Amino acid sequence: MADIERELADAPADSGAGGRRSFWGRLQNSNAYAGVTGFLFRTERRRFWLLASLPLFWVLFANLGPILQMIWISFLDSYPPTIGVDPQLTFANWMRFFGDSIFVMPFFRTLGFAFVLTVSSLLLTYPVAYFLARHVSRNRQLLFLLLLLIPFWVGEIVRTYAIMIMLGNNGALNLALKWLGLIDRPIPFMYTSFSLGIGIVYLTSLYMLLPLYSALEKIPRSYLEAGADLGAGAWRRFWRITLPLSREGIASGCTLVFLISTGYYATPVLLGGPRTTVFAETIAGFFHVAGDKWPVGAAFASIMLITTLTLTGIFLKVMGRTGKGLMQ
Repeated sequence: MADIERELADAPADSGAGGRRSFWGRLQNSNAYAGVTGFLFRTERRRFWLLASLPLFWVLFANLGPILQMIWISFLDSYPPTIGVDPQLTFANWMRFFGDSIFVMPFFRTLGFAFVLTVSSLLLTYPVAYFLARHVSRNRQLLFLLLLLIPFWVGEIVRTYAIMIMLGNNGALNLALKWLGLIDRPIPFMYTSFSLGIGIVYLTSLYMLLPLYSALEKIPRSYLEAGADLGAGAWRRFWRITLPLSREGIASGCTLVFLISTGYYATPVLLGGPRTTVFAETIAGFFHVAGDKWPVGAAFASIMLITTLTLTGIFLKVMGRTGKGLMQ
């Protein structure tokens, strides 16, 4: 038995049919392969940069690259490039935003909509996430999450049309109100702030629900039991234990919903009306017209990007201080 084991140990591991080595076996035993792998993996620093090269490439060229190009275009006086025209640097595209109130109103309307809809989404989805994380058994949580995710298997446009059908004059909401005897004629829900708010909250609810569920599900039940043993009531346990420990989920969900809400274009076009024009529609208008208006649209998009990133940074800072205050 020992002789057989010795023979198996001495046999080449990469031999194929007829005792010939496979391609990978020959490659691994070649001097070129040993030299390349030795050079790439010789030190821990080289292994780190080799592993990080693809993520860094993706971040720099796929994410930051288009944004930096947009900012660069915003400082040009003409774009796309034209034969015989040499673009010049200018700040006129940025100053145009501050010089005309017709652009300022949609800008602040968008920020106001995003803020209100973020708070509404938080208030609507927090009880759902709390119930799912704290009152549903673990073996059924995945099933409930799957049911909540089913509407998001289709695209944004399809879900927006579903909201249009529901809020139409002959939609489910008007039919339900008429069946209950509350109305005699259909209520015009469509093309109002109400329809736009319902649509965006519906489209962004998943981005609020999942971070909240993840944060609430991680809270140890022993913390709440200890609070109850010390005489804390249900509200005090929620305020001093559950809410502070779920602030990371609140911060993540609110950040995602706010940023996504400020950038929606198709949904406001389909659900909104003349009084609900958002800044994304204003930006798109500069890219749809003929001529060299792209730099103006790029400047307006850059202004919205800088503003939203600044507001979310302030919000995250405040949330960190608030969480520390609640825990004290």
